[in-house]
Amino acid sequence: MNKLSSAIWFRQEQDTLILEIHVQPRASRNQIVGVENDRLKLRITDAPVQGKGNEGIIRFLAKEFRVPKSYLTILAGARSRNKRIAVRSPRVYPDWMTGSIQRALFKIS
Repeated sequence: MNKLSSAIWFRQEQDTLILEIHVQPRASRNQIVGVENDRLKLRITDAPVQGKGNEGIIRFLAKEFRVPKSYLTILAGARSRNKRIAVRSPRVYPDWMTGSIQRALFKIS
């Protein structure tokens, strides 16, 4: 696993950021771990029971991107560890993401 080096795990579509995520539930703390198999690996303390895991993911990512929880949507994988999540109009890009954005831009140029 490498530390956020691959840009395949995200893409921008107009004002929406699409994230490909792999979730590890029941972790000791909420955190971004890195990139694994072209997905952002996210550890969440919540258990994947009755939607609690998904709620924890949304809560964590909303805080990271400084948007209301209603700006996040699980597009695919609601019952899976692999998820596709849309973040509408992110106010900031977290520090853990800025290096990946720069690398993606330089690959395009």
